[in-house]
Amino acid sequence: MAQPGPDGGLLAPPTLPSLLPGGLPVPSLPPAAQQEILSRMRDAAAGRTPLPPGPLPSPATANPPPAASPGPAAPPDNLSHTEAFFAGRLGLPLRQFGYDSFGGGSRGPGHIGALPEDYLIGREDELMLALRGRTRATLALRVQRDGTILTPDLPPIPAAGRTLGALRADLEARVARDMPGTETFLSIGQVRQISVLVAGEVQRPGMQAVTALSSALDALIQAGGPRRTGSLRAIRIDGPHGRRTLDLYAVLTGEGGDIDLTLREGERILVPPLGSVVAVAGEVTRPGIYELPAGTTAAPLATVLRLAGDPLRPAGNRFLVQGTDAGGTRSFAEIGPGDRVRRGDSILVQPGADIATNQLRLAGHVAAPVTRALGRRGATLRSLLSDARLVRPDPYPRLAVIQRLDPATRGRRFLPFDLSRALQGQVNLPLAEGDEVIVLGQSDIAFLASPPVQRALRGEAPAEEACPALTQLAIASRSAPARFAHARGAGFPEIGAPGCPPVFRDYPQLLGFLLDAAVLLSGEVRQPGLFPILDDTGLDLLLAAAGGATDGADLSAVELAREAGASSGAQPLSRLLLDLRAANFRAVRLSPRDVLRIPRGFSDRESGPVVLAGEALRPGSYDIRRGERLSELLARAGGLTPQAYPYGAIFTRDSVRQRQQEGFARTARDLETSLVQVAAGQAVAGGRGPSGDVGNAITAGRELANALRQAQAAGRMVVEADPVQLAAFPERDVLLEPGDLILIPKRPNEVTVVGAVLNPGSLQFRSGWRASDYTQAAGGPQRFADTARAFIILPNGQASPAGLSAWQAGGPPIPPGSLVVIPQDPSPYETWGFIRDLTQVLSQVTISSAALAVIARELR
Repeated sequence: MAQPGPDGGLLAPPTLPSLLPGGLPVPSLPPAAQQEILSRMRDAAAGRTPLPPGPLPSPATANPPPAASPGPAAPPDNLSHTEAFFAGRLGLPLRQFGYDSFGGGSRGPGHIGALPEDYLIGREDELMLALRGRTRATLALRVQRDGTILTPDLPPIPAAGRTLGALRADLEARVARDMPGTETFLSIGQVRQISVLVAGEVQRPGMQAVTALSSALDALIQAGGPRRTGSLRAIRIDGPHGRRTLDLYAVLTGEGGDIDLTLREGERILVPPLGSVVAVAGEVTRPGIYELPAGTTAAPLATVLRLAGDPLRPAGNRFLVQGTDAGGTRSFAEIGPGDRVRRGDSILVQPGADIATNQLRLAGHVAAPVTRALGRRGATLRSLLSDARLVRPDPYPRLAVIQRLDPATRGRRFLPFDLSRALQGQVNLPLAEGDEVIVLGQSDIAFLASPPVQRALRGEAPAEEACPALTQLAIASRSAPARFAHARGAGFPEIGAPGCPPVFRDYPQLLGFLLDAAVLLSGEVRQPGLFPILDDTGLDLLLAAAGGATDGADLSAVELAREAGASSGAQPLSRLLLDLRAANFRAVRLSPRDVLRIPRGFSDRESGPVVLAGEALRPGSYDIRRGERLSELLARAGGLTPQAYPYGAIFTRDSVRQRQQEGFARTARDLETSLVQVAAGQAVAGGRGPSGDVGNAITAGRELANALRQAQAAGRMVVEADPVQLAAFPERDVLLEPGDLILIPKRPNEVTVVGAVLNPGSLQFRSGWRASDYTQAAGGPQRFADTARAFIILPNGQASPAGLSAWQAGGPPIPPGSLVVIPQDPSPYETWGFIRDLTQVLSQVTISSAALAVIARELR
C-alpha cells in the first residue's frame, strides 16, 4: 500500500534504477524478476525481515518455479530421478533425450524476418502502406479494435482475420479504382504480441508474451523448456480452436509427420508428467533414456533403436534387456529387433563376438606397424613384404620370425625365416589368420650380448623396472643351466646398461627363442656377439652379418665347437679346427648353438705404446714389438742429451702400480686386524692399564689404515737407464711392456734432508759428502732422532742405510738428487702414539711409493 507523504499526497511505489550494480539493464529482466526486486525493497523499507539472501534471478533463470512447485527434486550429481534409476541398473549415467535442446534458447520475443503471404493479420498489428505515383505517401496503419484500418483517402478497410496476401490484393484493387496512376506497397511494420499460458512440467510456468509469429517451441523455450519430469511426447495445446497434442520427438529426431506448432491468441500449453521411458546403452549412436509414444507402455525394439540412432555396427549385435518381473526382481533376457520392450526396461547393445578375424600384422623393425587383411585367397610372406621400404634401414637379415597361434591349443609359437631371402622374393611362406611377422633390427641382436642379458643368463634377477623378457630368461636359465651354455661362455665385457628394446617388451618369449637359435661368434670379427640363424646357414652369411673378419684374423685355425644332436642320450662337445685361408666360408654350414672362434694371427707388435719423456733427443710415444728392451728404445729416440741424468730415471709400469696398490690395501687390512686383536687382548686382561691410551692407539691405527688405502701407488721400478751400463751389462736391460713410462730427468744439484733434524730442507750437492755431512749442514739431529735407523732414498728409487751410527763413519758418499730421512726415536713415546705421529709425517712428506715400502719394512 502507498503511504501518505508530508504534503498529504500518496507516495508513489518505489521504482527501479535503470541499471543494476552488475551493469545489467533492468528492462531486460523478466517481469517476475522485477517484481521480486520491488518486493525486497518494500520489505526493507517497512522493517520486515527480508527474504533469505541469495542471488537475484538473471535473465537466464528468471521466473523460477515456486518453492512448493510440484515435482521431485533432482538427486545429487545433477541427475534426475529417472536418470538415477537407470544409472543404478546399468552402472553408467545416461541422460534423458531432448531436454538439453531447450537450455540455450532465447528468453525474449523472437526477432522477425520476412513475413509469409499467409500471415493472418490481427488486432494491434501495424501495417506500412507506401503509395507511389500521382499520390506519394507513406502511412503507418494500426489495425483498430474493430478489425479495420483507416487511410486518409480510402474508406475503412477490414484487415483482421485476413491474410497478408489477401489484404495486399484488396488494397491494390481499391487504389487502382479510386486513385489511378498510383502503385501500392504493403508490409508489416510491427507484429502484435499475444499472451500464451505455459503450465505443467516446465521450468518457469506462467503467462508468456510472444509474438504472433512465435511457435509452440518458442513459448516453451521462453518458459525455460520442459523439466526432466515432464513429457516431450504428449504436450497438449488447448484453445478456442480445439485441442491438439504435440510430439516433440518428431522435431528432435526428424521422424514422423508434420506437426502444427503455430500459436493463436488465447491458447494454453500444458506439459504433462513424463510417460513411459526405456534406456538404451552400449554400442549405439546416441545412448540415452527415451520416452515411448504417448499412451503406450511398450514398443518394438527396432523403434527404440531408431530413436537411439541405431547400433553402430550393421550386424552381429546382441540385445540384452534388463526388466522387472511381477515380483519386482530384475531379470535379464536376450531379445531380437522384433520383440517389444516395456516401460522401465534397460537395453544394452553389445557385439555378438568382438574378435578380429582375417588380419595379419607386420611389426618390429619396420617403418610403421602394418595391419593387412588375409583375403579370400589367403596371403603369403611375399605379398606382405612386397615393398621393401616397409622395413627400416639396418635390419638383421639372417632371421625374422612369424608368431603364429595354434588354433587347437591357442598357444603361440615362433616360426623363423631368412629375412634377406624373403625381401628378394626367394622365400614365400603361406600366412595364417592372426600371424604377426616380426622383423628384428641390428640393435635388437646386439642386445643379446649386453650385460643385462649376460646377468640374466647367470640366473641373476633383473631390476624391477627391467623388461619381463629378462625375468623369464633368468628363470629359464636357473631351471636349465645347460640350455644357454653356449651363450653364457661368451665372456663379453659388462660395459654399459642398455635399455630393453621394444620388441622384447611386446614379445617377452622372443628373447629365449633367439638365444636358442643363436651362434656365438667371437674373436677377430668386427662385431662379435650372438647371432640367431636358421639351421644349415653358411658361414659367409654369418660373417656378413657380423661385419666380416678383422685384418689380423688367423683363418688357418678357426675353432668350431658343436654339441651333438638332442636325439642321443649324451651330448658331447666336439671341436674342429678349420683352415679357411682359401675363403671357402660358404662350405662351412652352421647350426644353432654353435660356437665359432676366430683367433688372431701371431704378431710381434705389442698392443699399446710406451712413452719416453725428459732428456732424450726425440721424446714421445713409441709403439714397440714383443721383446723390445729399453736400450733399443733409447737408440730409436737418438740417445740422451748431455744434461740427462740416467741414474735418476723414473720408470713406471701399470702392473707394478696395481701390485703396489694391492700391497697398501693388504697392509691396511693387517693393521686393522692387529687393532682388533689388541682391543680383544685388553678386554681379556680385565681392562688393566689406561683405557684411554688403548682407545687413542686404536684411533691412530685406523687413521694410518685409511691413509694407506687412500695412498696412490706410483708403480715405479728401479731400472738402469744409462746406455753405457746397459751395453756393458745386458742383463740389466729391462723388457718393455705397453703402457710403460720412462722419464729421464736433468742432472740435479741438491740433496734433501727430512725428518728429525733441526732445519729440514734441500742442500746443494757437494762431491764426496756423506749423509752425516748433510745432516750436520741441516742443523744436526733433534733430541729424539733415531740416527741408527736413518736411511737414504737414492735417485733411482733404491734405499740404503744412511750410516750415521758412530761405527759406520757417516756412510758412503751420496749422489745428487738423493733424499736423507732421519726418523724419530720411539722410545720416549708409547708405541701407538708413535704410529700417530708417523701418520702425520707421512702426510707431510711427499716421497715415492718405493720410500713408503722401505718405511713399512723398517717399522716391522
